Parts: sequence; structure tokens; C-alpha cells
Amino acid sequence: MRDSQTFAAHAERCHREAEDSPLALVRERARRAEAAWTLLAERSLKTEAIRDARQQREAAALLVQDLN
Repeated sequence: MRDSQTFAAHAERCHREAEDSPLALVRERARRAEAAWTLLAERSLKTEAIRDARQQREAAALLVQDLN
């Protein structure tokens, strides 16, 4: 499981907690936590995309090297 998926799962859990809680303070805390986890997931997605692209470039370069 990638970090972004883990962070998104935490955000979803916090979202459910906020929806299910009858206590206003618990809902507010859960919503703040959801926002933080969502931000982490979004940042992680960007990092993963950059890492994936770099790995693809490196693999392509190795393939070209092997063909020469």
C-alpha cells in the first residue's frame, strides 16, 4: 500500500468519525484531522507521481543502454 492510500484511508476514517459523532467537539476534531490527512494524501500523490516518472525514465535509459 502506498503512503497516499494510507493517508486517504485515515482521512476517510476521520470523515466517518465526524459524521457519526453526536458531540460537536469530536466532530470538529475529526474534521480537522480529515483535512490534515487529505492534505498529506494529496502531497504524497504528487511525490509518488514524480518518483514513478523518474523510475520510468531510469528504466528506459537502462533499456536503451542494453540495446546499444
